[in-house]
Amino acid sequence: MIRVILADDHPLILDGLDQLLRLAGDFEVLESCVSGEETLSALERHRPDLLVLDLRMPDLDGIEVLRQMRSRGLETRVVVLTAALSEDDLLEAVRLGVRGVVLKEMAPRLLLQCLRKVHSGGQWLENRTARDALEAVLRREAGSREAANLLTHREIELVRMVAHGLRNREIAERLHITEGTVKTHLRNVYQKTGVENRVGVRVFAEEKGLI
Repeated sequence: MIRVILADDHPLILDGLDQLLRLAGDFEVLESCVSGEETLSALERHRPDLLVLDLRMPDLDGIEVLRQMRSRGLETRVVVLTAALSEDDLLEAVRLGVRGVVLKEMAPRLLLQCLRKVHSGGQWLENRTARDALEAVLRREAGSREAANLLTHREIELVRMVAHGLRNREIAERLHITEGTVKTHLRNVYQKTGVENRVGVRVFAEEKGLI
C-alpha cells in the first residue's frame, strides 16, 4: 500500500481525493489536513510515502511547508495538486524537491498515475510550463555544481558581486579585503573560467545560475 497524506484547505477537495484514493485500492490515506501547520505535524507523526499538497494553504502556504520539510529532514515525496501555479512558485517548488505537479482540472486517473509514478521514483510534470521549470532548475543546479568545482567559495562571492555591477573598491569593502586582493581573485577567475573581462564574468554567472 502507498501511504498518503492529503493537504488542501477545501474540505470538498479533500473528501473527493480521499474517496478517489480509497477506491483505487493501492493507497492508504493516513490523514487529511486543511492547513500548513497541520500538514507538518501529520508528516512528522506518520512519515508517509507521499504528500499531495495544495500550495494555497492557510497559516503556512505550500512553499513554506516544503521549506520546513527540508529543514526538518522530512523526506516524504511530494506531489503538488493545484488550480493554478505561477512560474516563480513552480520553480521554487521544483527546487525544493517536488516530484510531481498536477492541475486540478486534469482527469482523476492522471493524478493516480502521477502518484504511482512518483512513489516508484519517477517524476510527473503535467504541462510544458512545469517541464520547462524543471529543466531550468536542473540546468541551474548543474551549473552551480560546476562553478563550485571550478572556483573557490571566495571567488564565487566575487563573481556574484562583479555580475551585480560592483566595482573593485566596493567588493573590497564588502569582503573586508584590499583592492589588490580583489584584483588577484579576479585574475584567477578570468584564468579558470576562460573569460577576459567583467562582462564575461557576468555571462558566466548567468549561465551557471549564480545570480
